[in-house]
Amino acid sequence: QVHLVESGGGLVQPGGSLRLSCAGFGNIFSGYAMSWYRQAPGKQRELVATITRGITNYAESVKGRFTISRDNAKNTIYLQMNSLKPEDTAVYYCAGSPVTSYRPIFEHDYDYWGQGTQVTVSS
Repeated sequence: QVHLVESGGGLVQPGGSLRLSCAGFGNIFSGYAMSWYRQAPGKQRELVATITRGITNYAESVKGRFTISRDNAKNTIYLQMNSLKPEDTAVYYCAGSPVTSYRPIFEHDYDYWGQGTQVTVSS
């Protein structure tokens, strides 16, 4: 059985940084595209960043501030978030997709989801 477990969320001031981690159990990472989504209160879940075969893609709202990376040996992906803004406040989810021939952008492309970790950016 596959599990994804996020960690690293918390409260940070505007302009600060956080690094989220997503540990996978059950060998999900081999051959999977991995993404970070987020969902703010009252809003739809939003695709933030994807890493597929070493290629990364980002939402326009986080380009230049967030970096997604993966360590397949540790079955872990990361989201380094810098220059955080109040509008980055959301629950962040990692997700795994077997789709690698194109960038998986739809939620139905993803087989596995973590439980989410809260990120709050506030002074």
